[in-house]
Amino acid sequence: MRQMPRLLKAMESLGADQETDPDPEHVLTRIVRTAAELTEAPYAALAVLNETGDGLAHLITHAAGPGRPPEVARLARALCDGGRPAPGPPGTLCVPVLAHGATFGALQVATGSPGAAFTSDDRALLRFLANEAGIAIGTARLLEAVRQQARWMDGSLELSTSLLAADEDNALAVVAEQARRLAGAAEAAVLEPDRNGGLEVVAASGTAAPRLLRTTLPPDDPAALRVLGGEPVFVDAPARMLLPLASNGAALGALSLTRAPGSPPYSVPERALATQFAQQAALALVLATARRDREQLAVFEDRDRIARDLHDLVIQRLFAIGLTLQSAGRRVPPESADVRDRIDEAAGELDATVEEIRTAIFGLHQHPEHPDDRPPTGLRARVLRETSTAAAALGFRPSAAFTGPVDSAVGEETARHLVAALREGLSNVARHAGASRVEVVVDVTARLADGARAVRLTVADDGVGVPEGDSRCSGLRNVRERAEALGGFAVLGQGLGGRGTELTWQAPL
Repeated sequence: MRQMPRLLKAMESLGADQETDPDPEHVLTRIVRTAAELTEAPYAALAVLNETGDGLAHLITHAAGPGRPPEVARLARALCDGGRPAPGPPGTLCVPVLAHGATFGALQVATGSPGAAFTSDDRALLRFLANEAGIAIGTARLLEAVRQQARWMDGSLELSTSLLAADEDNALAVVAEQARRLAGAAEAAVLEPDRNGGLEVVAASGTAAPRLLRTTLPPDDPAALRVLGGEPVFVDAPARMLLPLASNGAALGALSLTRAPGSPPYSVPERALATQFAQQAALALVLATARRDREQLAVFEDRDRIARDLHDLVIQRLFAIGLTLQSAGRRVPPESADVRDRIDEAAGELDATVEEIRTAIFGLHQHPEHPDDRPPTGLRARVLRETSTAAAALGFRPSAAFTGPVDSAVGEETARHLVAALREGLSNVARHAGASRVEVVVDVTARLADGARAVRLTVADDGVGVPEGDSRCSGLRNVRERAEALGGFAVLGQGLGGRGTELTWQAPL
């Protein structure tokens, strides 16, 4: 084969390229150009199927001169219809790109002239290059699958840790935010069965979160029926997944993940990983609920004990003192009417005190019929829980300071968004900053530019800061959008000791 020295030189160059620039797109482009050079064809094209085999993921072309380009459209249709390239018209040569027995695409060259023809050596060269392309594509997809699985596993672990450490009121919001980040979705929502048999959005993450909350899927909606039956629902346009949240056959609700318009549909591996995440999230929610119930039971038992002690000890003693006062009052001489009046007044006060204690005992025995009747956990406690949870990822516990009446001044809606911003800030520090110190401050004495009272959250670290183009931008954009939706703002500044980063998040009370 006269082209063998050139082929060996080309393969050596391809190997060097893969070491210096492992990007599969660049490797495939070099293979297409090499195919054209070695076969002396002015045109070459490489069509790469997507992971499901029903569409094209890449179409790379090369043109070295004027004339008729290869029929890449016919090549693409042949691949998508049958999975293997059909013989091309005169003046073209097409071979399949294979890896591990599967067709990944096809490599084609064209002479530009119907009268010209390729030799058997050209076909052997093209098959050799197609084999290299298959190895590059297979390796890239395998690496991406491993990275993707690792991200979902880390996300599932982080979710479980957060749910088991955080308060139940915030658990569903945690599920929505984590799922949206891992799936690359524009919007995520957690739905629970409503009293009418449909599904209602109870937590959401994304720019449309306020609009999504409390929207419903009617009970006769086909998607609602399928997901409540334990079956995931996948839609390609727009790219959407509706995944069941179920445990031991009981439907807890559903997780909805929707990508932005025009985005590619979810691949088969993404669907499988998201389904596993939903199963893990359902289990974590069950465990979080069980933990909450145990804590609530302990509170009820403690309230019952206090009520018994009040009844058996305090009331009995007060009652005995009241009888003693009444007995003493009967022995007071008639001329000491003022003394008798003071004794009667003290006895009356004791009777009133006994009634107040009985009312308190009755209140202690009243258990809420619904979980939503419980008073919400204070913002101070929720912030402390978040800093405690972040300690596992940071290797140390962030400090937390509070200014002003945090629990009473901040409304529940603002508090929920503040906790989400805090979680995002701490997560970014843990993943990127390499910090040794983190300080969290919640100040309810802040003011907005118009003088309105506000709460200010700062998360400062002494790490490496945020390099330009850092992947944290999307998460920080969500934090900023949360603040702006409430009428506030979020900015980044310099961190502790002139190093690191400080996230400032501020919103009206």
